[in-house]
This record gives sequence, structure tokens and C-alpha cells, in this order.
Amino acid sequence: MAGPLPLGDPAPADGRLPDDLPIDPDAPFSAYLHVPFCRVRCGYCDFNTYTASELRGARQDTYAETLIQEIALARDVLAERGPLRPLSTVFFGGGTPTLLPAGDLGRMLGAVVGAFGIAADAEVTVEANPDTVTPEVAEELAAAGVTRMSIGMQSAVPHVLAALDRTHRPENVRTAVDAARAAGLAVSVDLIYGAPGESLEDWRSSLTTAIALDPDHISAYALIIEDGTKLARQIRRGEVPAPDDDLQADMYELADSLLSEAGFDWYEVSNWARRPSTEVGRSAADQRSRHNMAYWRGTDWWGFGPGAHSHVAGLRWWNVKHPAAYAQRLAVGESPAAGTERPDADAALLERILLRSRMAEGMPLDAIAADARTRVAGLIADGLVEAGPALRGTLVLTLRGRLLADAVVRALTD
Repeated sequence: MAGPLPLGDPAPADGRLPDDLPIDPDAPFSAYLHVPFCRVRCGYCDFNTYTASELRGARQDTYAETLIQEIALARDVLAERGPLRPLSTVFFGGGTPTLLPAGDLGRMLGAVVGAFGIAADAEVTVEANPDTVTPEVAEELAAAGVTRMSIGMQSAVPHVLAALDRTHRPENVRTAVDAARAAGLAVSVDLIYGAPGESLEDWRSSLTTAIALDPDHISAYALIIEDGTKLARQIRRGEVPAPDDDLQADMYELADSLLSEAGFDWYEVSNWARRPSTEVGRSAADQRSRHNMAYWRGTDWWGFGPGAHSHVAGLRWWNVKHPAAYAQRLAVGESPAAGTERPDADAALLERILLRSRMAEGMPLDAIAADARTRVAGLIADGLVEAGPALRGTLVLTLRGRLLADAVVRALTD
């Protein structure tokens, strides 16, 4: 299970938003639907997820109806503040959304679309464990309105999967990709690098296997050791080595090189999308994750489900963590929100720099404080920031800058 919820102000029981919240009726609006169930807990994971033994009274078979109650509450809350905005993106995350029947996911999607409407070109993504995807599941999800599947591959090497406590069969990644493709879905695969015992050649094997799947999008995340996880305890006891920063840097450079050669462009430090093409059989569509871009750009979204976070017009709030507590709140007509905060100008600027600087589209230099802008020349000299875009008013990281993105943020905010 995830760590403690953030500190913040108490959230109102009725879920109402502050009267002075400046909601922009033209701003994009997204929905995140959290499915907090997993068959097993991966050793590195600190997400708000629960195995069957941890549910303590919560039920998977009634979860969809519970979440639909929050959708109804959200619609009422936002309708008080003006016209409802159609959804630009919808994302089912977890946990493992595909542990639920496809029909349950379809009902949740139908409820949120029915409440808010949806843009004609909206992106609707479902995260999936490879072992849970069949042609029938993919077809049912596509028929319900899903447009994209994000498949948790993580690695193609059995001993690396074992180190991460991943239990799926590696060959089922291809099965899941083929099923999603046959149903007309765009496909993303997720990878993790830097697991205990993973070599550079192991990582090369995972990358080449992922590329051979011919997905539209690949995410590659460096393994981070989170406090409270099984893996953190194993490292503390000396049972497995901690990630090697230098090896992870080599792995990142290898990923960027192989993915670029294979026709993928980086658009965020950990994400690559296939270059648009007009070749026969290949969509020319932009394959970047528009839902994640909404987060990075700081637009509005409502997060549904236990532990989900929301953001509207600068206001943030988060739901109670446990599925049982979440269901109990909604059963008596109360908002499941546990706390709320409205970051001040300094905190909002820090977050904007932290997120926007990681994107290939860059960050306008005029969004940075004037005294910090004087440090950009030094970042260019150090090979961390591209000179050409900076001269045109936009900060864009070099490959070296992507490896040292945190240092760039510190230079612009200290």
C-alpha cells in the first residue's frame, strides 16, 4: 500500500469547491479512474493498491457501482460552477484495471462520459497486465470506447521480472499487444530499468524485444526505491544491491539511442512516441500520451477512486486510501475526499518548472523568475540545455540535461 496521504486542509463532506475558485470553462478537462486491485504486490510498488487479503471488507464485484457514485457526485459539484466540460482524456490506472471484467470498466467509462460528455477525438487509455488481456477483453474494451492500451511489460528477461516480483509470463506481452492491435487500439508498453541484477545487456534485450512488438509508444522508467516497499527492506538488509546510478544512466542513454533509431522520439524524459508516418498500415496520429501531458501541463482533472488525486483551477484534493473507507463515504452520500490544498505562487512555480522542463516541447523562459533566467547561460555551457531553443525563448533539455533534470530544476528554483 502507498505511504500516508499528504497533509492538507480538511475537505468538505459535500465535496463542494470554493466559491472563489477561478474555473476556466475553456480549459481541457480529464478523468482518471483508479482501480486499486492487484493479484500480488510487486516488491518495488508503493501505489495505492490492494491484494485480496488486504481488502478488509471491500469488494471487487461492486467496485464499479461504487466509483459511479463518485462520478455522480463530481457532476453535481461541477455543474454548480458552470457549464460542464467534455472530457479530453480518460485514463484507467491502478493497480490492475483489467483484473475487473471488461464490462465493469465499460460501465465506469459509460458513466463518466454520460456525466460530462467526451470530445470526438478523446484519448481513452486502460492499463493492463499482459496475463489479463485476451482478444475478447480487448474487443469489449474497444466497443466500450477505449482507444489505447498501456501494457505493463517491465522487462523481457525472466530474472529481472523475478527481481521486480512481476508474475506475468513474458510471452503474453506479445499476445496482449496482438489482441489490442486486432481490436483497433493504440498500444503502449511500459518498461523499468535498473532492477537488482539487471545488466546493460539484459536491458538491451528488453528494449529490442519491446521495439520488435511494434508499439506506438514506449515508457521507460528508472527503478526508484520507495520507503516502505519490500524492495527497500531487502536493500536495507543487504539482500540485494541498490540501483547503480551510473548503470542507470548508461541504460537511459541506450534506450534513447535504440528508440530513436527505431523511429521513436522522446517527448518527456521517460516517454517516447513513434514518429508520425504516412506509410501504409501505420497511423499518422500523434501517439504521445495526451492524458499524461495534461498532468505535465497542469490542466484540470478529476481523479475517481480510493487514493486518487484531483486538480481543478489550482486546487488539489485527494481521496481516502482504502477501498472500504471510500465505499463507506459514498454509501452515506459524502465525498470521499480526505484533504485539500491550494499551493501558493512559489509552490506552483516549482511544480510547473519540475514538470514542464521534462518535456521536449520545453518551457517558456518567461515562466521562470527573472533572477533564475540569468542561470540559463550556465546551463547551456554545462551542456544541460539546448542553446538554439533557449535563444528563441524556450528551455529544452539536452540528453545530458535529461539525465540531470533534477539538477536543472534546482538551478532554476534555488
